[in-house]
Amino acid sequence: MEQETEIRGIIRAVCISSEKGTEKRPVPEAILKKDFGIEGDAHAGKWHRQVSLLSYDKVEAFNALGAQVQDGDFGENILVEGIDLKSLPVGSILRAGTVVMRMTQIGKECHTSCAIRMRVGDCIMPREGVFAEVLEEGMIRPGDVLTAQLPDPERPFTAAVITLSDKGAKGDRVDQSGPAAVQMLEQAGYEVIETLILPDEPALLKQALIRLADQRQADLILTSGGTGFSMRDQTPEATMEVADRNAPGIAEYIRMRSAEITDRAMLSRGVSVIRGGTLIVNLPGSPKAVKESLGFILNALDHGLRILRGSASECART
Repeated sequence: MEQETEIRGIIRAVCISSEKGTEKRPVPEAILKKDFGIEGDAHAGKWHRQVSLLSYDKVEAFNALGAQVQDGDFGENILVEGIDLKSLPVGSILRAGTVVMRMTQIGKECHTSCAIRMRVGDCIMPREGVFAEVLEEGMIRPGDVLTAQLPDPERPFTAAVITLSDKGAKGDRVDQSGPAAVQMLEQAGYEVIETLILPDEPALLKQALIRLADQRQADLILTSGGTGFSMRDQTPEATMEVADRNAPGIAEYIRMRSAEITDRAMLSRGVSVIRGGTLIVNLPGSPKAVKESLGFILNALDHGLRILRGSASECART
């Protein structure tokens, strides 16, 4: 698949702050460090939201409604004119001079103590902002050209793993299921972007699934646990509530193959669904069952994920 021509914009402002959740101040130049972020900025560090970017045109539209927002007021590091950053997919590559960044997230949860929201009653950063990690370092200044290129369709798949366990979330039990899934995914060439341990609370699971699918745009999300008959086992229900489409064959195949090992496989209520471009699959809670279940489906997932990504087409077997 051919890559589209790169999109060009102009950096209108570069801003930093010493504390998270506060308005940033414009600076004449900034140094971006590889796998860290902008020197002197509170959001820098070894995580996926090292640099925040916002489209200048969105700020102008906001100000046209009567606001008096200055550069950096939304907490953005880089204001870019001429590119609708939110329209780019996660994984897009951003370049300015020698600096190379990769988009890792679109939008975010708003701070309850957000300074700009408290001052003007709204903040567009959670809706319009994007985040990136620094791949190659260098210096940027206002006026520099910033280019955006869509991600390589043949890049490795990204995955997130969520373990549902009341005891695990409290620290009373060591999670072995999640690491087992991570190991198998990484051996298969996946980039595991997040791992979580949550209590068996449907609201928390739904929030995590929505964030990972919509903001981080993971290709695959695996959950482990909460698929049995206990009243606390609500993983399938929470998963179905966030689904756009059902993909029942995956869960059905896991049960069918697991029944060859134990007839208790019929008691698993796990589901498999699609949200946007993300496939979500429920796995059982034990490390042994996770390894078995993931082993049944891992090879076949490749084609389905490529179809979701748009890098493969559906075709009938002859």
